[in-house]
Amino acid sequence: MSDLAPVHTAASATGLRPAISAWPDVGKLYRRFDDLVKQPMRPIRADKMPQVMRYFDERCQGSRRLAERAAAVIPGGVQHNLAFNHPFPLAIAQAEGAHLTDVDGNRYTDFLQAGGPTLLGSNHPVVRQKVNEVLDSCGPVTGLLHEYEVKLAELVCQSMPSVEMVRLLGSGTEAVMGAVRLARAYTKKKWIIKVGGAYHGWSDQLVYGMRLPGTGRMEATGIPRGATGNTQECNPNDLDALRRKLQLNRLRGGTAAVLLEPLGPESGTRPVHPEYNRQVRALCDEFGALMIFDEVVTGFRVGMGGAQAYFGVLPDLTVLGKCLTGGYPMAGAIGGRKEVMMLLVGGIGTTARRAFVGGTLSANPLSCVAGYHALLEAQRTDAAGVAGRAGDRLCQGLEGIIHRLGLPYVAYNMGSIVHLQTSGVLLLDTSNILKLLRVKGEAKQRKHMMEEMGAAYTAHGLVTLAGSRIYTSLADTDEVIDDALNRFEDVFKLV
Repeated sequence: MSDLAPVHTAASATGLRPAISAWPDVGKLYRRFDDLVKQPMRPIRADKMPQVMRYFDERCQGSRRLAERAAAVIPGGVQHNLAFNHPFPLAIAQAEGAHLTDVDGNRYTDFLQAGGPTLLGSNHPVVRQKVNEVLDSCGPVTGLLHEYEVKLAELVCQSMPSVEMVRLLGSGTEAVMGAVRLARAYTKKKWIIKVGGAYHGWSDQLVYGMRLPGTGRMEATGIPRGATGNTQECNPNDLDALRRKLQLNRLRGGTAAVLLEPLGPESGTRPVHPEYNRQVRALCDEFGALMIFDEVVTGFRVGMGGAQAYFGVLPDLTVLGKCLTGGYPMAGAIGGRKEVMMLLVGGIGTTARRAFVGGTLSANPLSCVAGYHALLEAQRTDAAGVAGRAGDRLCQGLEGIIHRLGLPYVAYNMGSIVHLQTSGVLLLDTSNILKLLRVKGEAKQRKHMMEEMGAAYTAHGLVTLAGSRIYTSLADTDEVIDDALNRFEDVFKLV
């Protein structure tokens, strides 16, 4: 496969084939990224954009009307950035398997997959049936213990190599907040080092160095400086910089945790070298810091054992979300070693030192039954492996089209997580202050190009994540992928 090299991987706890067939050749990818951002942008041609926009004018009037109503009562017209679509959000009426249908009856191949959680495809019938049974018997929430709360926790502990205990929460953001608090309570240290460019939710302390490494507080509007005062960032793959920060922090009380996405920031948008996680693990051990894997995206999507099973690296704490409840709400969890997790004990069993973490709707029956049966079904069908092979097929096809048309774009994948870099907005160089200042203006232009590419995909029946990331699922057959490749080629011919 283009730009891929084999990497030694640990077998998952289930014995299923790894969902990532091979790890990208990271050095070659970064050279291609550099070439992409140094060249003039290759957007949809100006004389072709009216053709794209006519699709929305002529075929999406229902979505337009709902978007206008939404803009009057919802800031920006959307509740989450995933829903943004240029020139206005699509209003979806039906989701099933590999496809979405909007309120105007237009059908799309769904490569957004709700931002990643629906590994089985949308609205899977087995999960839906089990959820309906629990809703009929006890409703969505009781505030008390439910059988599926235990079943889901047991299944997670059986599947994820490093997880001995689980605390279920309401979202990935909540889970990261809880994991950071827990790490500080356990280590009695305050500094948190994240790998720059990663998104770990929108909590005050982690809206720092988001999406572009080295940007620090650029997105921290409304957040007091004190909230990010003990948050630091290091560029991905820069082990020397991480060591220096750990050494400095040791003189100032020590580092509580190093927090990272195991594929690299933004689900591998800036991929890490195959041995990077193992090397970070060694540094954490040397300096007495906990290692936190943010597996909100990778948890179950790259296999039942997550990225930790793939790399054979055991973090101290694991953050989960998205696939944990199969696309149903309240998807978040902290998992880890019992010794650390016991600091979350409440009530009668409270220890002398406690990290207060919880939520009224966490671990509700609806979410837990959905998660348990979604994970069982994923295990039974090898959903991560099937989706990963669909990602391989899509990536190979995209690279073939890019090469044939002589475009500078870059496509690569980690199993079912497929990256399609056309504008390179998240690949800009922010390594020093002068480059960072120049990036702000350039990023706006490149972001607009990415939005126009996304609109063109949509007008050709493809829904992606921000025009640059694609999630495949169990529902993506060879026929679905091949049809999508024809549509992508039609878009690229407009460039």
